[in-house]
Amino acid sequence: MQLGQSQRVAGQSMRCVRPSAPHIRRATPPSAIAAPMEKSLGTAPLSEEVKAALAEKGLEDVDMEVSGLKYIGEIARLKALEKKANKVEKLKVKKDGSRMWTEVQEIGELIREGKTTWEDLAIDDIDVRLKWAGLFHRKKRTPGRFMMRLKVPNGELNAEQLRFLGDAIKPFGDDGCADITTRSNIQLRGMTLAEADQIFLGLQKVGLSSVSAGMDSVRNITTSPISGIDPHELLDVRELGVAINDMYTNYGQGNVELTNLPRKLNIALSPSRDDFPHTHINDVGFVAVKHPETGEVGFNLEVGGYFSIKRNAVSFDGDTFIRQDQVVPYCKALLEVFRDHGDRTDRQKARLIWLVEAWGVDKFREAIAERMGEPLAKGVHVTYDTPFPRRDLLGIHPQKQSGMFWVGACVPAGRMTADDFHSWADVAEKYGDGTLRLTVEQNIVFPNIPEDRLDAMRQEAIFKTHQIEAPPLSRGLVSCTGSQFCGIALIETKNRAMEVVEKLEAQLNIPPGIRMHWTGCPNSCGQAQVADIGLMGCPAKKDGKAVEGVRIFLGGSIGENAALASEFEKGVPCDEEILLPVLKNLLVEKFGATPK
Repeated sequence: MQLGQSQRVAGQSMRCVRPSAPHIRRATPPSAIAAPMEKSLGTAPLSEEVKAALAEKGLEDVDMEVSGLKYIGEIARLKALEKKANKVEKLKVKKDGSRMWTEVQEIGELIREGKTTWEDLAIDDIDVRLKWAGLFHRKKRTPGRFMMRLKVPNGELNAEQLRFLGDAIKPFGDDGCADITTRSNIQLRGMTLAEADQIFLGLQKVGLSSVSAGMDSVRNITTSPISGIDPHELLDVRELGVAINDMYTNYGQGNVELTNLPRKLNIALSPSRDDFPHTHINDVGFVAVKHPETGEVGFNLEVGGYFSIKRNAVSFDGDTFIRQDQVVPYCKALLEVFRDHGDRTDRQKARLIWLVEAWGVDKFREAIAERMGEPLAKGVHVTYDTPFPRRDLLGIHPQKQSGMFWVGACVPAGRMTADDFHSWADVAEKYGDGTLRLTVEQNIVFPNIPEDRLDAMRQEAIFKTHQIEAPPLSRGLVSCTGSQFCGIALIETKNRAMEVVEKLEAQLNIPPGIRMHWTGCPNSCGQAQVADIGLMGCPAKKDGKAVEGVRIFLGGSIGENAALASEFEKGVPCDEEILLPVLKNLLVEKFGATPK
């Protein structure tokens, strides 16, 4: 089935901007941050070498208006056409993922009219390319139903957006739920392609988007959930977070020139020493510092943090100091360099770290500076006299604005219902400024609560399940989706994690600050390696029979001087009579818990 061949490419006319309500920050005007569509490579002719490579593959008639080759450079084109290019690159040569931004609308109309079904569609479109529209087919667990991942820069949502998200999943019954992700983002569950296009368009109407939320794209831009209200931050980074997102997504409509990256890329901006967005496990981390000579507040660069099946890496010093006005142009130039020079053979070696290691930090910095058209300074050395323990965001805390407070509430394992969205919207409007922030620990923060409203706010029914003063393990619990919906996960995580934590808290007096992360497979979406106690799904045996099991990691730390956990034990069966005593012993012997 051929769709969208005559459609214009989304993103070249209408622009989507965030709502103009005073509590939602708007992006810097495009003229100030470098227009997303400038320096187009789209008209670059195919070289004779590229034409020969296409002919060798029988693709000499490839439609360049559709192909993922259109906007990438000569080196990248040749890499994508190599014999050893990975299968995703071959798929993108034939048809770019950006085509799904319009085709998802055509598909929805055809399905509603009874002219096709999801089973009739090209499998590469359904199972791969639709991810560029944020749609992930859950074919193994719920065939025909999709998860939709959003773009929520800074994790900041307003009441209108919250109610839209609740309404979007309400019709799907038991299949309709949502999760807060470890990138301060939202994933909606339960939809079919008959509804997906309406949600896709509806998101844009409320200032959100799902374009380029999956596959080889920049994932949600993470910052601090208390930026703008934090007494200890060096600057409010939210406007920069929105501006990076707007540059990359062309204001939510899609930026075709940056769609075909070699692999996904994570960007985080940290305005305080807490490092709430975990720059140490991002491909690109901007760490706010005050220049020791000039006093200017800018960013030291960290690069290379990521998790995968084959390698887990903490970011390292990118030896670059970036001014605030350089952040968005730097990101654009970095994406162009990564797009045109990153590896396109082995997807396990295609993340940004591999390019930086191959080139070295100096060459990498110089390549981006050349693309930007201005020099980049080397990183600055900053020291502090005393440690800065990472703060707990949950509970009630004074803001830097006099008389105002933020209230952090625990969302067990990040799972919520349609009614939860509406309850959050009501609370945000009734007691605060109509907004909330999502955290990378899958919890929520309500900002700008006047002191005289705190007592009444505590009494709201939603805080019986989303506790403000949650027990120690619950407040630090993080979990990936698990096998309930994810076909890659080896074990069920969310429901099991909540049950295990509840029983541990009932049996032990647990000291504060212990973080437990569950992840269903070595891809580590649940980030087991950053936890005090991390559990990763793996095969195990009980009485000689194969059962669900976990590898246990200990000793991860976050904030300043962050470090990854080390494997402590593997192949522990998930059966409660085995796993629960193991975790109890660990909490007592290594973390100071005591029996009740």
